[in-house]
Amino acid sequence: MRSLKRLWAWFDDITGTSKALGPPLTHPVPNARKSRWFYVLGSATLAAFLVQVVTGIALSSSYVTGAGQAYDSLRFISGTSLGSVLRGMHYYGSTAMIILIGLHVIRVYLMAAYKYPRQVSWLSGVVLLLGTLLMAFTGQILRWDQGGFWTAVVAAEQAGRTPLIGNWLGHFILAGATPGGATLSRFFAAHVFFIPAVLFTFIAVHLYLVVRNGISEPPKAGQPVDPRTYRRWYHALMQREGVPFWPDAAWRDLFFGCIVVLAIFLLAVIVGPPEIGKPPDPTIIQASPRPDWYFLWYFALLSLIPNWSETFVIVAVPAIFILFLIALPLVAPKGERSPLRRPWSIVLVIFMVSAIGYYWHEGVLAPWSPHMDAPPLPESVVGVSSGPIADGAKVFYDKGCEFCHRISGYGGIRGPDLSDSGDRMTRAEMVTRLYSGAANMPSYSNNLTPQELNTLLDFLQSRHRAYKYKISPPPIAQALRAP
Repeated sequence: MRSLKRLWAWFDDITGTSKALGPPLTHPVPNARKSRWFYVLGSATLAAFLVQVVTGIALSSSYVTGAGQAYDSLRFISGTSLGSVLRGMHYYGSTAMIILIGLHVIRVYLMAAYKYPRQVSWLSGVVLLLGTLLMAFTGQILRWDQGGFWTAVVAAEQAGRTPLIGNWLGHFILAGATPGGATLSRFFAAHVFFIPAVLFTFIAVHLYLVVRNGISEPPKAGQPVDPRTYRRWYHALMQREGVPFWPDAAWRDLFFGCIVVLAIFLLAVIVGPPEIGKPPDPTIIQASPRPDWYFLWYFALLSLIPNWSETFVIVAVPAIFILFLIALPLVAPKGERSPLRRPWSIVLVIFMVSAIGYYWHEGVLAPWSPHMDAPPLPESVVGVSSGPIADGAKVFYDKGCEFCHRISGYGGIRGPDLSDSGDRMTRAEMVTRLYSGAANMPSYSNNLTPQELNTLLDFLQSRHRAYKYKISPPPIAQALRAP
């Protein structure tokens, strides 16, 4: 023990570590007994980011950025026990960062901690939020499977909607006119070098400002922020009620950060990394790329809005959101901080969370997309095992009708539910619809033999309301499966 103390004294003497770390570690923080656990979200996000750095460095040592080798190298990494765990930790670390930084932003917004003198702290946090989202987006493309490949194409197409610079922006994203090796190299450089460099820089700025201006105290109704007197009042509060960050408050940050890292590790070991899709193939234009869960709500929003509004939603809505985040501390640097005196802030958070939750649910269901993995209808649903009705059920599946239409809980939801089609349509009406098609339905006039048409009509005519309620639907997990 004495040897360690002498070693530390020698190291501290030539480096001045204690003098450098002393003020940040011992700076006073509010002794908020009722809300102290709300303050661990920022440090937990930092813990998740460090997991991303460590696992990302390890993964990059085996990842090959060439368009022809990236997919195979990722499969090689996933094929080893250590590689699978590293991929899982990197994926769930990204998930943790998204969740934690989102909760952190909500907490800071509701407590109005963006007001004087912490305006630049908020602005640096906005950069960190956007950088985290970009890290998640670029990481999905680096999988370079069908989903990653077409996600890059969709991103370039959406960027191309930007007025004046859209064409240049689309070419910049793809590093050319078409996606390829240069595209992958550009996203790899952004994911591994450029974006992390920005994050490290603004994390340093963010932490410096936390020490410089202090952690915001829990807001109280009737106690507005006045820039002329706030610093003097806050200094007096810290002298009267403040506690040193280390160890009085730091242990909570350390404890919660360890819980986050442990959860990431357990998910990686127990659940495993996300499955890698099929190899990228630009000739498969019917591919339906789906983003990871944190962008799924936005994907659903763009899929459900009218075509005429796409450009506005793609370009204007993100711009308005970013401008709102930037303008907030500049236009409202003083006044009440308590959410009870700012009820519109609570309403706005509830609206945003509800909207994201709703569109995320729609993204899981994917009502605009055929469910290509729908299994054939079981005998319990068809009602018979042989004969024209059973043959018609087979035609219903073989021709892809079940991928878009649901019967007794089985199938897709892109088209109308046909569980009681025999009650709603006559045989002649069914023939007309099959031959003429509809907005999202092709014509089957040249795709059905007379025998297939008759058996299909027999099956659809046999579907009545009794079947809709008599047959129990499949498990909810099966019903919600998306292609």
